[in-house]
Amino acid sequence: MSITAERKQALIREHAKGANDTGSPEVQVAILSERIANLTEHFKTHKKDNHSRRGLLKLVSQRRRLLDYLKERDTQRYAALIERLNLRR
Repeated sequence: MSITAERKQALIREHAKGANDTGSPEVQVAILSERIANLTEHFKTHKKDNHSRRGLLKLVSQRRRLLDYLKERDTQRYAALIERLNLRR
């Protein structure tokens, strides 16, 4: 259900703005999106796993808050990130 360290490093390299960038909103949203996708796949076979569903809801709301922050600060970065990650909004 969680992502591997190698996949996380690949996401960081792909979305980082600099060499040591691991905390920018783009990186955080990319990692959260990967975790959300993995949990969504998990629920296709484990429909009654309500404990993990609560965790999924927390991840989704955390990603939403980060996206709202980014939209408020820099709309071009927000639009580019939404396009790159194929998120709906």
